[in-house]
Amino acid sequence: MNTIVLATGNAGKIRELSAMLHEFQPDMKVLGLKDFPEIGEIPETGATFEENARIKALAVARITGLVAVADDSGLAVDALNGAPGVYSARYSGEGATDEKNVAKLLDAMKDVPDPWRGCHFACVMLAATPGGQELVAEGRWTGRVAHAPAGDKGFGYDPVFFDEELGLTAAQMDAQVKNSRSHRGLALRDLLRGWPEFWKRAQPELEK
Repeated sequence: MNTIVLATGNAGKIRELSAMLHEFQPDMKVLGLKDFPEIGEIPETGATFEENARIKALAVARITGLVAVADDSGLAVDALNGAPGVYSARYSGEGATDEKNVAKLLDAMKDVPDPWRGCHFACVMLAATPGGQELVAEGRWTGRVAHAPAGDKGFGYDPVFFDEELGLTAAQMDAQVKNSRSHRGLALRDLLRGWPEFWKRAQPELEK
């Protein structure tokens, strides 16, 4: 059964991950959490990106009986001692939105000069079978925090993540360019390097 579940309800992540996965395995059917409304919210109680990815992937795999792929990612800012980190999606507190998170970040960085605005996006991607077999991958994208949002593509902190090599924010990049450089794209390519062996090991379990 060439079907997997991406353990996220984030439409932006599903769109990006599906596009990248289909480049390598075109016959793979990719479902998201919206296809399984009975799963509900999965608390991300881990202290690291890997722990959160594992919690989500294992929970979804066991409930659906399918291989699940989860990622946990976030922005780590040098001047903020790695914050917002695992709290990136809820950085601005209860009722957090992308806009509120970006506004809080820019406020925290308002007096920080360019040489000290370094940051990186980190992503851990984890595939799990219902029986608990795992494949773990990582990706990192280095840049700096822009002084103001720019661009209308992407989501999250993309408008203020400035790629110094390209001279663009992540939100100014076409999807193909972003996927070739992003933490999520790098993590997926890392995952896919181990995918054939992982998928082979998973088959006896999935065929029961």
